[in-house]
Amino acid sequence: MSKFIKSKIDSIEFRMLSPKMIKRMAVAKIITPDTHDTDGYPIKSGLMDPRLGVIDPGLRCRTCKSKMGECPGHFGFIDLARPVIHVGFNKLIYNVLRGTCRPCGRILMPQSDIDDYKINLREAKELGAEEFDDMVKKTTTDARKPKICAHCSEKKLKIKFDKPTGYTEDGDRIMPTEIKEWFEKIPDDDIFLFGLSPECSRPEWAILTVVPVPPVTTRPSITLETGERSEDDLTHKLVDIIRLNQRLRENIEAGAPHLIVEDQWELVQYHVTTLMDNEVTGVPTARHRSGRPLKTLKQRLKGKEGRFRSSLAGKRVDFSARTVISPDPNISIDEVGIPYEIATELTIPERITKLNKDRILNYVKNRDKYPGANYVIRPDGRRKRITSESIDEILEELDAGYIVERHLIDGDIVIFNRQPSLHRMSMMAHRARILPGKTFRLNLCVCTPYNADFDGDEMNLHVPQTEEARTEARLLMSVQNQIRSPRFGGPIIGCIHDHISGLYSLSNDEFSSKDAFQLATRAGYTEEFELGSGKVHGRDIISLFIPDNINMEYTAKDQETVLIQKGVLKKGSIDERSVGVMSGKLLDEVLRKHGPEGAKVFLNSITKLAIAYLDKRGFTTGLDEEDLPEKTMEEISNVLSGAEKKVDELVSKYRKGTLAPSKGKSIIDTLEELIMVELNNARNKAGTLAKDHLEENNFALLMAKTGARGSMLNITQMSACIGQQAIRGQRILRGYRERTLPHFTRNDLGARAHGFVSSSYKSGMDPIEFFFHAMGGRESLTDTAMRTPKSGYLQRRLINAMQDIIVDYNETVRDGRGVIIQFSYGEDGVDPSKTDLGKSVNLEKIFKDVENK
Repeated sequence: MSKFIKSKIDSIEFRMLSPKMIKRMAVAKIITPDTHDTDGYPIKSGLMDPRLGVIDPGLRCRTCKSKMGECPGHFGFIDLARPVIHVGFNKLIYNVLRGTCRPCGRILMPQSDIDDYKINLREAKELGAEEFDDMVKKTTTDARKPKICAHCSEKKLKIKFDKPTGYTEDGDRIMPTEIKEWFEKIPDDDIFLFGLSPECSRPEWAILTVVPVPPVTTRPSITLETGERSEDDLTHKLVDIIRLNQRLRENIEAGAPHLIVEDQWELVQYHVTTLMDNEVTGVPTARHRSGRPLKTLKQRLKGKEGRFRSSLAGKRVDFSARTVISPDPNISIDEVGIPYEIATELTIPERITKLNKDRILNYVKNRDKYPGANYVIRPDGRRKRITSESIDEILEELDAGYIVERHLIDGDIVIFNRQPSLHRMSMMAHRARILPGKTFRLNLCVCTPYNADFDGDEMNLHVPQTEEARTEARLLMSVQNQIRSPRFGGPIIGCIHDHISGLYSLSNDEFSSKDAFQLATRAGYTEEFELGSGKVHGRDIISLFIPDNINMEYTAKDQETVLIQKGVLKKGSIDERSVGVMSGKLLDEVLRKHGPEGAKVFLNSITKLAIAYLDKRGFTTGLDEEDLPEKTMEEISNVLSGAEKKVDELVSKYRKGTLAPSKGKSIIDTLEELIMVELNNARNKAGTLAKDHLEENNFALLMAKTGARGSMLNITQMSACIGQQAIRGQRILRGYRERTLPHFTRNDLGARAHGFVSSSYKSGMDPIEFFFHAMGGRESLTDTAMRTPKSGYLQRRLINAMQDIIVDYNETVRDGRGVIIQFSYGEDGVDPSKTDLGKSVNLEKIFKDVENK
């Protein structure tokens, strides 16, 4: 068994590489720009030198003698004919040039000031990285203030920075060789003032004389179908550097004119710059022959597709599947329907014991059929695929201790996820249910926590591979344990849409005994029960599924009182306030008294009951449900024209100067406020008239009334009046000069001229109303599109900042350093997802109630 080395990281230091260090860690000097010879073997001292590592099967690394996959790769180096600027340190070079004296290399400040700043920097370093960085900024700013060197009395000339790698002194270009000589004069004591440690970060190391060549394993080449090799972007870049460097060296040795040498030197500088960062402003992007920009070192690391976020912080994983989701009201809330194709591909490792040997042998015999098995893992760790050729041999040797990777079967624990994962309930554990079809099936009650709908959403499925992972998922992540949200302490999983419509209608309906038995059985009621021979009320059927110890009284959404005594619904109707998401009082009570399992059984039963009822009775809505009688339409028209007259009166008062301003507002703002109030009141009155005259069995009205879907405002806008269109919370004021559209007279402040839509969706809008409506709609769409990425990035930053905050075993909240953030979680030590809408459970009261009973 391998030994565990327990060690603690004391500190991490980021340092610059010196030319000596680059040469010391390199295993080869690279001088040839070619990679492979005509036989396809790597060329010695070329960019694919076998000493830098191997990527071809059969070859061994010349440095560590390891094969492909075992060798981590080794660095090489390119010796530059002339030094070049490292683009990543261009600002540091600028600060050091401005803060030091060229002849003597000292910081321009007097010695006494230097000593004081050193003390301040050391104190800031002990306080933390931020304080140290702030102090370094202050020091470098103060270092460049003197115009004459305090040590050699030399006058300081003006330094100018030509981005990204050019520097001039008093108008004359400073070449990298001169900068290197300048920096080499700076004593170690002065370097500390620029935030550098002289042992590991001398400023002259920012001027490159040697370029490190990354190992072959970090820039592997691929063989195309044609047999040609296609090299990595970094290799392309390094080829350019070697070629131009050789040309520069030859020109220098041949005594070429100064201008030609400088041009060649500039080209080497360009290629080294684009090797480090191919997105530097002011530098042309290095491109492939196809015109595609090259992905060089910085582009490999940064951003969403970079090394850190894509390969380290989050990776693609095995044993996962992704497909479209579709609804299934017949499966349990903690189940997920999985297609056979996925179930035969995803496997669960099961170890053979004496107790399960026969069952697992059957899986192996089934092989490609369902339920079968795909692989066998021997006790020595070797893995073997089960095929028609190998099956007999595998069946003979299978014994206790072998592991068989079998297909997913009903009841297996899987983790289900919908992106974006914004809160804990975006990833929950479900039980597998293998079903025909090509989509994942989901119970409608779990749509809210996932924020899922069925307009093409896709979801991810992950299969835990160890017993510990499966147990943890089952105990901590299962759907029924997530019913109560940690955000507000109420149910986030509950009845939605048709469930609520069905239960409300059922609460107010009557059935024959035969129909009542049918409904109860379809909802999964299996115990014996008596309903009598006469008519059976819907409330009695619902009461079969309410636990006996539920006693409560509350107000429903339609303002009626709901009374439940000993699990019997005596009075009222079941609507959103009873079993809905976030506000379901009955569901909340069942969860409180019967725990997650009881709440799961209750939800499964009543949702099936609601669907069974709607299947029997039917539920539909059409355009004719928004039709109003002519008399009502006249009344609505009178209300709206009356409102428009009142607006005209307000405008008239404003023009005459008799309108009194509201407190803290100008007269025009007061006018706008009063007009908005008047027009909104008119729309609400129109809505009330519509509501009063819509038929009682109107399904659209029923949905709004019960909280199943929509609101009275939606019905008002469909059948009576759409109302005032707003932009930035105001009437539409912008447009042409002194008017919103060319159809209106100048300075018209009336209702219609500023976006009041008196038509309904049913009657249809005229072109001007349609245009104003489009303006209002566009604002909300734009707003949403801009808010989503902003809030997503803010949440990402918050999560990264808080990811190491944990509740310790002594119940204190601590960060990664062990520093106490809170002495008790949330100052009261209460888990919000175990509370009653944020109020912690009063145990004393519960115990007293039990004693009294």
